Amino acid sequence: MDLGEVNHQRIKTNGIWLHVVEKGSGPLVLLLHGFPEFWYSWRHQITFLANHGYHAVAPDLRGYGDSDSPLSPNSYSVLHLAGDLVGLLDYFGEQQAFVVGHDWGAVIGWHLSLFRPDRLKGLIAISVPYFPRDPVAKPIEFFTGNFGDEFYISQFQEPGRAERAFARYDYLTVMKKFLMINKTDPLIAPSGMEIIDYLQIPAVLPPWITEEELQVYADKFEESGFTGPLNYYRAMDLNWELSAPWQGAKVTVPTKYIVGDKEIGFDTYGTREYVQGDTFKGLVPDLEVVILEGGHHFIHEERAHEVSQEILTFLQKLSVD
Repeated sequence: MDLGEVNHQRIKTNGIWLHVVEKGSGPLVLLLHGFPEFWYSWRHQITFLANHGYHAVAPDLRGYGDSDSPLSPNSYSVLHLAGDLVGLLDYFGEQQAFVVGHDWGAVIGWHLSLFRPDRLKGLIAISVPYFPRDPVAKPIEFFTGNFGDEFYISQFQEPGRAERAFARYDYLTVMKKFLMINKTDPLIAPSGMEIIDYLQIPAVLPPWITEEELQVYADKFEESGFTGPLNYYRAMDLNWELSAPWQGAKVTVPTKYIVGDKEIGFDTYGTREYVQGDTFKGLVPDLEVVILEGGHHFIHEERAHEVSQEILTFLQKLSVD
């Protein structure tokens, strides 16, 4: 993948330094990566959007890549993350931007839409839909109650546990185990086994990623480590506490949700029925849902051109509106 010329810079926002990559000029499009990635996961979309008249900006989110990584899990709440992005918009002198988020980037996009709808022209959420806040159960209680102690999010809670488990492998192996997940069931390890030990590496690389690209990920995580990224999961109960004022609130920003039908838990979690049903549409009234047949979790890389086209048609539609 030839990115061509991109501009790297570090920007002070919300009390920390974020590393961002940008290309192109025109309306601002923020590209928010998920776990375990960094700006590089948007390498296909950065050039595509720049070539179609947009200012593509892909940050390393806090805790990732070349951005600052605060030590405390309490520094990774959705309020911190949304604040980081508002600071980026202010830095670029933009009152509003389009936001595209995958995985945790989608979670941040949903919350930014809740907290500051005045700053978004539109949202594209990939893989993770908007789930309303449970008025009673905290997330970890819910996950552990439904999926058990060996569910990956449950395992990620204890500081140091997942880091120690990951450290038994080289960084390239860890990247392969996560980025090439093709499981469609929830990520639950057998009793007494760490999730990283449970994940398998396919015998042959899929056609959408190369050994060289996987090495780029491995090299970056060798520099930055996994504690910052894992702290997102460790702040999930804190997010629940802090987001109480938005209990029952709707996402009013125009939104496109993109998911592959082989997404983790798409059928077993009941995600398919939810995103195609009235509840999701009721929470996100201005919503378009796109389900890509055969697509897995890292669909913006696996089906890069299709996803780029879906992003572009949405941006163009909102620009005309």
